[in-house]
Amino acid sequence: MLMAFRTVVRMRGTMCREKKGSNSENSSMSHCGYSEDAVESELPGGCGLLHTSRKYLKLKNFEEEIRAHRDLDGFLDQASIILNETATSLDDVLRAMLLRLVHRPSNLEHKYKLHCNLEHLMAVLFTDAETPTEGRVHLLADTIQGVTATVTGVQYQQSWLCIICTSKSLIKREVCISRLLRPQNWGENCCEVRFVILVLAPPKTKSTKTATEVGRTFATMFLDINFRQKLLKTRTEEEFKEALVYQRQLLTMTDQGLNPSIKYSISSICIQKSHQLLQHKNFFPVAKGIREDFARRFPVYSLDFTDGIIGKNKAVGKYITTTLFLYFACLLPTIAFGSLNDENTDGAIDVQKTIAGQSIGGFLYALFSGQPLVVLLTTAPLALYTHVIRGICDDYNLDFNTFYACTGLWNSFFLAFYAFFNFSLIMSLFKRSTEEIIALFISMTFVLDAVKGMVKIFQKYYFGSRIINTEHISVLSLLGLGTSLNTSFHTALNTSVLASPPELDSVSNHTHEHTSRETAMLSLFIMLGTLWLSYTLYQFKKSPYLHPYMREILSDCALPISVLTFSLICCYGFREIKMSKFRYNSSESLFKIAEMQSLSLGAIGSAMGLGFLLSMLFFIEQNLVAALANAPENRLVKGTAYHWDLLLIAIINMGLSLFGMPWIHAAYPHSPLHVRALAVVEERVENGHIYETIVNVWETRLTTLGASILVGFSLLLLPNPLQWIPKPVLYGLFLYIALTSIDANQLFERMALLLKDQASYPPTHYIRRVPQRKIHYFTGLQVLQLLLLCAFGMSPVPYMKMIFPLIMMAMIPIRYKLLPRIIEAKYLDAMDAEH
Repeated sequence: MLMAFRTVVRMRGTMCREKKGSNSENSSMSHCGYSEDAVESELPGGCGLLHTSRKYLKLKNFEEEIRAHRDLDGFLDQASIILNETATSLDDVLRAMLLRLVHRPSNLEHKYKLHCNLEHLMAVLFTDAETPTEGRVHLLADTIQGVTATVTGVQYQQSWLCIICTSKSLIKREVCISRLLRPQNWGENCCEVRFVILVLAPPKTKSTKTATEVGRTFATMFLDINFRQKLLKTRTEEEFKEALVYQRQLLTMTDQGLNPSIKYSISSICIQKSHQLLQHKNFFPVAKGIREDFARRFPVYSLDFTDGIIGKNKAVGKYITTTLFLYFACLLPTIAFGSLNDENTDGAIDVQKTIAGQSIGGFLYALFSGQPLVVLLTTAPLALYTHVIRGICDDYNLDFNTFYACTGLWNSFFLAFYAFFNFSLIMSLFKRSTEEIIALFISMTFVLDAVKGMVKIFQKYYFGSRIINTEHISVLSLLGLGTSLNTSFHTALNTSVLASPPELDSVSNHTHEHTSRETAMLSLFIMLGTLWLSYTLYQFKKSPYLHPYMREILSDCALPISVLTFSLICCYGFREIKMSKFRYNSSESLFKIAEMQSLSLGAIGSAMGLGFLLSMLFFIEQNLVAALANAPENRLVKGTAYHWDLLLIAIINMGLSLFGMPWIHAAYPHSPLHVRALAVVEERVENGHIYETIVNVWETRLTTLGASILVGFSLLLLPNPLQWIPKPVLYGLFLYIALTSIDANQLFERMALLLKDQASYPPTHYIRRVPQRKIHYFTGLQVLQLLLLCAFGMSPVPYMKMIFPLIMMAMIPIRYKLLPRIIEAKYLDAMDAEH
């Protein structure tokens, strides 16, 4: 890509028409174009400063960008073509083109505006618009030209010139093409002009309909010298239009290799490979995927410990802040689910065991995994399975620890089977749109369960105990759909953590009546305050305050700062208002192996069925979260290890099962947020829209190792001071995690388009390649799939939640069989593409 910047000082004067250009047009075709704009700044004494900037423009991709065809179709419907223009000066040619637009049959209001603003449009085409007479420099303000990079420099294509202009006096876009009777010399780099393309557009328009975008369409067509020679031979406007249509067909077929006469390629093409169905041979030989993963990751294993520590580019500060973020992000859900499991299993699995299992499992995974950026956690669906297992044991008089261990061993057996036979290849069938549906579903459950928990607090403390007794069942039935299947904290808190602590029961009725409403209002304040502070600090890196390094530290530490701040405010600022605490019972023994010999064959068979369903959940969650962490936009360079990591998960959970500790697998959104925390991010501006781009990510094991060790040391902090963290702080944490996890969710972005003005649409790849109506259709179909997930994943019936993995697998045939019957496959592939 070539770029140039030039600032010159010129005396006032008119446009130079006699100065010769550097070279005549080169017959070879350019692979890029330039857009030039100039803005004049006044100086006293008749002199002025002329700011000239040049930027690279991608060629229009006629195969994928739908606006390329629509721009040309709009021009052909009401073509403004001037053949054999006899005027010799640039001003006269442009005036004739504007008059042609005025006299063309069109909307009367639009014609009237063009006629009244003719002189204004002529002025804004040049740099001397609205400047004093003594300081004017009469040069074109905004142009697009074709260039060819050679060894000796840059050669301009001087036989054509595309002039673009944006004006508030316009209602719609206008295009006029003028073919001059003889080549004209209009100054430097415009010595042999035969074609002039004039593009006018209003300022407020969709990002793909701006004057630059329309000019890019026609400039891409005029790059071809054979096309320009053909236009010179046309005698009528109809022949001229036919040449344009034929050139469009050639450009459309270029990427398919059907047109050997065109010697240049379009750089903006994103090749979409046709999907190849998996075959039986892909799953053999046995353990092929594990060997490949090991061969790919083992050579860089030592770098996972030294990158950012040894060498010129150090990232010790980022490692420390990320470790603190992971510590709080892992510890709080661990406590919540430990409290839930304590209640569901009558103390068989408690907070201590949950913390110990999290620390041991996270440490082993960080040490031996192929992708250490993935974060392991116990989740709501795992707590649900544990609750179901406890119910089965109570119904059939089975020992819980033994049956739990047997189910976990079967789960590990199936996971090892999937790993050895390369079943992770099936996850390649999950498209980006399917992954984002599941990710948005998880984010939704964070919000819903935070709201549900706060409503239950208000019902208990604000409206009084009598209303709770009469309306408890009805309210919970309404909020039952908010129960999460795959989140990190929320289900635990909504069931066990909200239980009234013994301290509050001992308070007198008068005091209870006095403090209930204060407790409810303080809880709402604490939740919203935690959300506000954490998200404000998270966005602080974009503010102009403090040093950039300090802004980055505050942004990385947003989570621990907000949790500690509002925990201290609640405990010390409002000490007289009692807040409920987590349920906590000390374990008798952390490491006691289950006695497997006491199970009957029937119990072992039942455990196998539960283990199979559990293994499907593990398989999908582990691979899906790993795929989100390994997404191309994250720019990870050390490779993936899906098969090896799945086997490692099987080994870790086998040990956790034997010792009666909660199972763990890859967690969303913690894993993508971990990657984001270790990323070096840059901002870029495109058509007025700001985008964040990941430049590189520090791929290290130190952060997850450090967080796991800190979680283990947290056993020493039980019951206090960990019980000082109030529940509303965790609800605010839910909202924060949900809000930050949807930042790069394309489904959420497309849902937001329904509420935006078209002029505010970002110039994303799918906006350029897919018709707007198809985008909204696709978004609607994704919303329907999301509702299907909610119907099963948020169902109040536990056994419906257990078949939730089957619903996620059913989304594969929906994407490949059903959706192509509604929307063309090329549009589906474009929206599933990364860029």
